[in-house]
Amino acid sequence: MKRFSTLAVLLVAVLATAACAKKTRIEGTLAGAPDSQVIVKLLDVNAYKVLDTLKTNASGAFSYKMDVLPGQPEFVYLFYGDRKIASLLLENGDRVRVSADTLGAYTVEGSPESEKLQQIETEYNAFLQNFVRDLSKTDVATASPEEIKALQRSMGAEYVAYYRKALSYVLTNSHSLTTVPVLFQRVTETFPIFNQDTDAIIFGNVCDSLKTVYPDSRYVKALEREANARKNTLQINQRIQNAPELGYPDLNLPDVNGSRVALSSLDARVVLVHFWSATDATHVLFNAEVLKPLYEKYHAKGFDIYEICVDTDKAQWASVLRNQQLPWTNVCDGLGVASPALPLYGVDGVPTSVLIVDGTLNTTEVEGEAGLRRLLDRTLR
Repeated sequence: MKRFSTLAVLLVAVLATAACAKKTRIEGTLAGAPDSQVIVKLLDVNAYKVLDTLKTNASGAFSYKMDVLPGQPEFVYLFYGDRKIASLLLENGDRVRVSADTLGAYTVEGSPESEKLQQIETEYNAFLQNFVRDLSKTDVATASPEEIKALQRSMGAEYVAYYRKALSYVLTNSHSLTTVPVLFQRVTETFPIFNQDTDAIIFGNVCDSLKTVYPDSRYVKALEREANARKNTLQINQRIQNAPELGYPDLNLPDVNGSRVALSSLDARVVLVHFWSATDATHVLFNAEVLKPLYEKYHAKGFDIYEICVDTDKAQWASVLRNQQLPWTNVCDGLGVASPALPLYGVDGVPTSVLIVDGTLNTTEVEGEAGLRRLLDRTLR
């Protein structure tokens, strides 16, 4: 009897789950495209995933059913070829009616969130079109400085106006998933609408609000990752702004163990920043015949070396370090000539050495090993 009771409870649970998981339906018409194909795509966080390809009938009508889990709305997009013709935010059990044309104009009924999504996309596209329109009015190559400044002011004003509109939307709709695509909008591929460090606070607040409604949503989890990354960037920038000003560009590169070592962490009155290549025998010899004797004589008095290998072969670099047993800081990011450390110090060839004396970049030319010894003798008395 007990066994039958257990089975009955499980059956009730299964039926209850099935009842909650109602099918979501899309009924649509694509004007001017009888017997054509409509592609249904799901936004899988940052990439489209094709769900199905539908065929319209002689009137351009089509229909589609899909599973949307309760509490986990999905962003679904309809395409005609490569052109997006409708954007939808669908919840479990939605019954949506879409009327679209092949140029991308559409209306949607039966889904309040989809209607919101349509509205914000319309405003976003209008903003982008205005940007392109303004830019096309001026030939940047031949424009006068005054014309360039006028263009910058105009486009800047449009950006600020749209940023404020987008900010107002996410703050007043913080419990709607439609805020997620707004937060990720871009002016260009490399210029997000929300590009300020302090926007991390907006991302965090919206994420916290959405988690109370959609804790299992893939889109909310993606937003949380972005919010945390922006929060970390904000904290780093705040620490940099509050840090004591350095008289030289700081570096923070990985050593042979993969641990990052900051140039500013070296506690010495005189630091030699030396760029070299472990693949060049003369550079390796320089370590043994010049740098080692200098280090052994002056290190205890306040001299240190921050040596940067500019090679891409980190294995060979590590082998040279093991063979030479170099006692000072050795770092290498494996980027070779693309390392950001090189332009920071104006390095266009190796070997190159730069001196930092009492926390300030030394701009006085030091003539060879003899000149360096004289400077060390004079400074480290």
